[in-house]
Amino acid sequence: METLELSVQSRSATGKSEARAMRREGVVPGIVYGPKMEAAPISLNARDFDRKVGYGTHTQLLRLQSEDSAIAEKLVLVKDLQRHPVTRDLVHADFYEVDVNEKITVEVGLNFVGKAAGVDIGGILQPVRRRVEVLCLPLQIPDEIDVDVSALGIHDAIHISEINAPEGVEIPFDADVTIVTVLPPVVDETKAAAAEEGEGEGEGAGEGATEEKKEEEPAEG
Repeated sequence: METLELSVQSRSATGKSEARAMRREGVVPGIVYGPKMEAAPISLNARDFDRKVGYGTHTQLLRLQSEDSAIAEKLVLVKDLQRHPVTRDLVHADFYEVDVNEKITVEVGLNFVGKAAGVDIGGILQPVRRRVEVLCLPLQIPDEIDVDVSALGIHDAIHISEINAPEGVEIPFDADVTIVTVLPPVVDETKAAAAEEGEGEGEGAGEGATEEKKEEEPAEG
């Protein structure tokens, strides 16, 4: 995974009024913390963050650039983002420092590739889970994991245990749950009912015509 650089500044002023003043200038408050450091208040440019990271994933590694040596070169993950409920503008960001030599658990996206055999005959590909937890070193976090679905027929499924994880990446799980399956074709109930009704009417008309014909035939003798 590519590591992005993010410029941040340390800050001493805290509080709602200071935060509002910062946001008016396009700057938002944040915090960096981790098991081997004290929590450090920071500020960052909201537009710069959205341009590089946006609404993206919490698996994107960021290397902090700062004039403060206490936070400069820290390798972090986005832990939490707070956005305005209406404008969706960033209002606060939490970052978690990681150790490149210690494995961490993160969620990564699943990328379903290929066309399932069952889809070719009318089935519907149904993803059940689009993300999965992995355990790996920070620099080995995959952008996503490919899952080949081309062999799936109708009612077939792929489970977590069948995912081929990249080298150095483990996929721990408590239950071997389904991540994707192929559903049978959907039958339009309205059309099906109309067809059944039509067949029923046809059969009834045929029987009635036969009986009527018999009644018209003259009796022998």
